[in-house]
Amino acid sequence: MKGYRKYFLNKLGWLAITFVFAFLLNFILPRLMPGDPVAAIVARQAQGMSSAIGVQRIYEQYTQLFATDKPMLEQFIVYVRNVLRGDFGFSFSQYPRTVTDVIGASIWWTVALQFPAIIVGWLIGNMLGALAAYIKGSLDKVLLPIAIFVSNLPAFGMAIILMVVFAVHLKWFPTSGGYGFDMIPNASWKFVWSAITHYQLPFWSLVLIAIGGQAIGMRSMSIYELNADYVKYSRFMGIKDRQIVGYVFRNAMLPQVTGLATSIGTMIGGALIAEIVFSYPGLGTTLLAAVMGQDYPLISFASLIITVMVLLAIFIIEILYGFIDPRIKATQAD
Repeated sequence: MKGYRKYFLNKLGWLAITFVFAFLLNFILPRLMPGDPVAAIVARQAQGMSSAIGVQRIYEQYTQLFATDKPMLEQFIVYVRNVLRGDFGFSFSQYPRTVTDVIGASIWWTVALQFPAIIVGWLIGNMLGALAAYIKGSLDKVLLPIAIFVSNLPAFGMAIILMVVFAVHLKWFPTSGGYGFDMIPNASWKFVWSAITHYQLPFWSLVLIAIGGQAIGMRSMSIYELNADYVKYSRFMGIKDRQIVGYVFRNAMLPQVTGLATSIGTMIGGALIAEIVFSYPGLGTTLLAAVMGQDYPLISFASLIITVMVLLAIFIIEILYGFIDPRIKATQAD
């Protein structure tokens, strides 16, 4: 227990250090982008105005509101103080909406798309990989080439293939959006059915990519474990094959669990390509619009969410490793 406590505190310390550096980068990097985002807001607000003085006063008001007229260090102090209060400011590109309002409206679309796709792809991929390693034969010969091909397809390539086949040619599903463009989100069955049909292509484009990578990883780890010395010794001792296979696949699952945690942690960033291709109203599309519009507060908040999710996912899985794999406990105890 003492060794595990040391292991936990060590991981917690590295988590804190990494978060501080990531927080600094999330603030600094968007503000190093060239251009003046306030000018774009002023251009929208001052349409039809002929007075240059009036436009200048509007510009000054917005620079004071967004604190872009202050030195970088002072901006950072203001940003930290506001973040500690839960205030992430206004969105530049969607002013006067707040950043939390913009993120709140899009993040649930991304979670609803990404989380089930990651879980389904992980489960199917690991099951197929384990079966290919254990059964071998024709299943392995067919599965491996298909898995390699699918896993090496870029995300936008899979999305475009599904769109062309099932939306353009077969016309089974719509080509874009999260629901019908003539609809307003509500609790009616018509809206729910529209959301389900729009959900299918982006969902399966993510699932198919995940299945290929997970199947290859699980197959490789399972083959390695099946040929390990402890398996040969256990069979020599007369232990039932079913029990041996249980240990084999539990050990083979450890790297796959890490991959699952990382996938969940990065699911918001990973949604970007699929959401852009299908114009899905999630956080990936919102983040792209923020980058195009030089929306510093929105970029910083979205990046901060991704950073926190990745760090927490890695931290949790490393802690769970100590419980899953007894070898870690033994190492720390020593």
